[in-house]
Amino acid sequence: MSEMFATESLATESAAGMAPQGMLFVASNVDAADEADFNQWYDREHVEERARIEGFISAARYEAVQGGPKYLGLYRTESLGAFTSAAYKAAFRRQTPWSVANLDRMRQPMRRVSEVTATVGQGSGSWLAVLPLAQPEDPLALVDLAGEVGGQLSAQPGFVQSYLLMPDAELSQPLPKESLTDRQLLPILVIESSAEAASEQALQEAAKRLGASTQQAARYALKWKLFSGEVA
Repeated sequence: MSEMFATESLATESAAGMAPQGMLFVASNVDAADEADFNQWYDREHVEERARIEGFISAARYEAVQGGPKYLGLYRTESLGAFTSAAYKAAFRRQTPWSVANLDRMRQPMRRVSEVTATVGQGSGSWLAVLPLAQPEDPLALVDLAGEVGGQLSAQPGFVQSYLLMPDAELSQPLPKESLTDRQLLPILVIESSAEAASEQALQEAAKRLGASTQQAARYALKWKLFSGEVA
């Protein structure tokens, strides 16, 4: 495997004394009548607001092309510590009326705060495949396997990056309207690609290797992404 596609896992990060990056995963549907204002709020306030929080690296928006929920936000952080920081807590104390209104408009929401593990590749792909996995008996073994799968996928044209999200139970507090019935904090494999066909091929191969069902997967297209360093 080339240096470009070096793999990081929980085990190697721990051995090196490195804290893994974190990611906030927020997905939801929105009633059609509210979508215009919801998208305007996300694009003109919420993404930038989150990107400004100390410890956040980037904030990205996606829209489903197959599966769902329809809207997905991914917020990458330097570590899970960003979600317990004073800056993060302050962001919730300073909610604008626009934010309060649109957070209330989320339907079937899903919130997960996860460690980003088994990272292979670099950069951002315009196509995203989101594959939920079964709860593992051995989390470290799953991380290693996800890294191996990512390494194999990296040889395919159109592959950009893959990573495994391992939810943190304490930090993954549900959104107000999130259903608690049979709520499971499952690992999620995310694959970023530069083309739709490449994304689908990678998803099919990853699901086969990991014993997962593509019927549970969602496919998303990137709407836009903002890095904290770009915020004026």
